[in-house]
Amino acid sequence: MGPVAAYAADAQASASAPSASVPDPLFSQPYIDIDEWRDAPVRHRYVHGGFKGTDTRFSVYLPPKAQYQGRFFQHLTPAPDNENLAQRPAAGEENKLAFALSSGGYFVETNGGGPAVAGFGSKDPTIGAYRANAAAARYSRVIALEMYGGKRPYGYVYGGSGGAYRTIGSFENTRGVWDGAVPYVLGSSMAIPNAFSVRMHAMRLLKDRFPQILDAVEPGGSGDPYAGLTAEQAGALREVTRMGFPPQSWFGWKTMGIHGFAALYGGVVMADPGYFTDFWTKPGYYGFDHPESFAGARLQHRTTVAEAFTAADAARMGLNTRLVNGTVTGNVDDSYAALQGDAAKHVVAFRLAAAPPPVDFLGGDLIVLSGAAKGARLTVSRIDGDKVILGIVDPAVAARLAAGDEVQLDNSNFLAAQTYHRHQVPGPEFTAWDQFRGPDGKPLYPQRPMLLGPLFTKATAGSVPEGNFDGKMILVESLWDREAFPWSADWYRARVQKHFGAATDDHFRLWYTDHALHGDNTQQEDPTRTVSYLGVLHQALRDVAQWVEKGTPPPASTSYRIDDGQVVIPAAAAARKGVQPVVALTANGGARAEITRGQAVTFVGTITVPPGAGSVVGARWDFEGSGAFADSSPVAKGAQTVRVTVTHRFETPGTYFPALLGTSQRQGDANTPYARIQNLGRVRVVVK
Repeated sequence: MGPVAAYAADAQASASAPSASVPDPLFSQPYIDIDEWRDAPVRHRYVHGGFKGTDTRFSVYLPPKAQYQGRFFQHLTPAPDNENLAQRPAAGEENKLAFALSSGGYFVETNGGGPAVAGFGSKDPTIGAYRANAAAARYSRVIALEMYGGKRPYGYVYGGSGGAYRTIGSFENTRGVWDGAVPYVLGSSMAIPNAFSVRMHAMRLLKDRFPQILDAVEPGGSGDPYAGLTAEQAGALREVTRMGFPPQSWFGWKTMGIHGFAALYGGVVMADPGYFTDFWTKPGYYGFDHPESFAGARLQHRTTVAEAFTAADAARMGLNTRLVNGTVTGNVDDSYAALQGDAAKHVVAFRLAAAPPPVDFLGGDLIVLSGAAKGARLTVSRIDGDKVILGIVDPAVAARLAAGDEVQLDNSNFLAAQTYHRHQVPGPEFTAWDQFRGPDGKPLYPQRPMLLGPLFTKATAGSVPEGNFDGKMILVESLWDREAFPWSADWYRARVQKHFGAATDDHFRLWYTDHALHGDNTQQEDPTRTVSYLGVLHQALRDVAQWVEKGTPPPASTSYRIDDGQVVIPAAAAARKGVQPVVALTANGGARAEITRGQAVTFVGTITVPPGAGSVVGARWDFEGSGAFADSSPVAKGAQTVRVTVTHRFETPGTYFPALLGTSQRQGDANTPYARIQNLGRVRVVVK
């Protein structure tokens, strides 16, 4: 019996849904419909296929035999997506396919079973969470063994954000599929929707105060972000900080929006519709107890539809919005022009007969009061004068609206959502919620009938993470993450430790990345403030492979403590550990220099690599905020600590935040695009 036939026989032998260690009978009939050699981005064999009777599709990208080292890497997207994402243009460290092939492995990706099996409300979320990906991983070994021969390939699964939940769910709910895992930017089981609700509350109340808050927490600032705030504003800032939002990350207050809440909102309303009435009508809820807080903020604007716009119309009009996977969500910069085919014909916006009064609008609903779509609620992502741009909606419902239909533009639910976390107090292990407990440990506010976080987590991961897995795992987390608060990684570490006990270090590492956000992108909104964590991710994947295959332990976990919701790390590299270099910088000997125009400033920087994490390969400077880092200092080859000194003259008055970008690489390779790990040192210069 050949390997393909053996795979099918093993899968069909299971009479029901699989146990953790046996093939899945749902995926017993694999097929291949494309099998060809390609030359871009590098030479590889491309195999595409699926499983009969399912919507699951997979792509496997295999290097030439001489390059293959007996392993594969499989990336999981935040939600079931497309099995051809690796074929989209991506340069340098963002190219997942080129990285996998250069690391001696083939690459696997799937559509996760297709959108019908995805997430909250799915009849069987386990298919999208891990079963479709596990089936593809198992079958990829059949393809690899036929091509290369030899032993069973080692397998490594990784994914970020929602993909981190899916990575952990995949690793915990299967056995013998993957040997190692690298989840990154992981949230806790209470992250959804609470990480978004608390930040939306702060965004509404602090919208005019963020510049002064940010100035206080910047290098050379006062250190007191609460100075000058009203009691309500100070309360909101303290609340969001204790919940885990990194204060330094408010630099993106103008652009970060509501992020994933746009996609989650419908699920929250479906799961707990009564909350959005109770918020305004019952004691203990902010809307009832403090109506004054919403004066001028609540919008309930009745009018009629004047005109509908398709995506193609919106593109021609310049009504650009943000798209994720072709769906209007308000999350990721893009334009309607990216939509093609039937999607370009979908109704995405309306012009209203009367423009609504101006409010700070984070999101809302267009409630249909008459016409063919009467009773429908369409999510609105933003307002542009007399035009409303839709969020995630059913295109068939949007198409039923016509000119003359009466509607109400209403943001009441989005305002109510902003304190939902107060009514979702979990167990005592979630210390970020201690601020909402009284001295007796009981909640201060009325509680909802259920905790939504674990429900959303289970819908994404297939189960709530427990730390129970076979193999090795390195968890990569960002210290400036606005969406997955940094303490979430410690929450999962505690679950791993509960399972493994004294053997935890034999199976698990946690590496924090300082100055890093949530997105796995090279390009940063402000490169003088944040760095990409992709280099850390690359090194984690390579290290977990060496850990599994050769028993080589990776560098130690990052040392840290949690102080009132904030993750605090040591200043020195030797004490901090992990794999990221530590960059220290002074201007004229301190964190702040005040000079007159034309005066030179002396900058002294030190870049230090933690033990076992490689050597420094780059030291680059940005003095006046361009983000180009056009100036560099020489770095001795193989140095684990580098001290650099430069002077710069400032000719224009203003406040500057010069930055030193330090880069390390495990092999000391200054030219490779992969596993280049960065960090920043920043100071303030005031030029009078």
